[in-house]
Amino acid sequence: MLEPSIVKDEEVEYLIKDVYERYGYDFSEYSRASFKRRVNRICLIDRFTSFAELRYTVLNDPEYLKRFVEEITVNVTEMFRDPHFFKALREKILPQLGTYPLIRIWVAGCSTGEEAYSMAILLKETNLYHKSLIYGTDLNPSVLEKARSGVFPLQQMKLYSENYMLSGGKKDFSDYYTANYDSVKFDKSLKEKLILSTHNLVSDSSFNSFQLIICRNVLIYFDRELQERVFKLFDNSLENLGYLALGSKETLRFSKLDKNYHQIEDQRIWKKTEHM
Repeated sequence: MLEPSIVKDEEVEYLIKDVYERYGYDFSEYSRASFKRRVNRICLIDRFTSFAELRYTVLNDPEYLKRFVEEITVNVTEMFRDPHFFKALREKILPQLGTYPLIRIWVAGCSTGEEAYSMAILLKETNLYHKSLIYGTDLNPSVLEKARSGVFPLQQMKLYSENYMLSGGKKDFSDYYTANYDSVKFDKSLKEKLILSTHNLVSDSSFNSFQLIICRNVLIYFDRELQERVFKLFDNSLENLGYLALGSKETLRFSKLDKNYHQIEDQRIWKKTEHM
């Protein structure tokens, strides 16, 4: 049965504009088809009878806005996505971090956990896992539940395995999971150093100090002001000489903090320079 389409194209544009002007979340670059599909799904699940009712609730109930943003930004993620990024981590960044007695890494906006598990594998293969902690956070508690389970669809393993090999993987990727019918379960040892919890980048404060913060393809939904707020949070959470990794469409270049960082090669990785 097809889901009823409640929201019209022009209403989608109103909603994108409203949410941007009221709260600073910028969905203007978001795929319209995907945005509309997710808005229709929200209307269905939350039983809105009209677009006007949804719009009113989003604009007047900040608590509901949180749920709305969660539903819209469920990230499509994959393991070792952008293998060159993970190769740079493996070859350039982790050898530097290996000099620390304890390595703390924050994967912000971790969604269903693929990036956090990729990081665990990387740390295992560079013999740093035993002295590392990976904090995976997301706004959405339901995606964190999936991350905690460590269960992923079997059909994705071919792509994940290819990504892993391109990132400089040392083993057979299937060594890290057990297949069972149409799903796989990742080895529980990959979760030993993984701490998963909810965290809102826009409103929550720093909760630890880190040598590496990874936040890829999350800030593209934020306007300049919200981005600045998140960059300040990251700066407060990052030790001197620590590293910040962003997505391919994200940059520190025009932010107020740019002067305190320098970019590593052509990768979206910035190193924090020592400053008072």
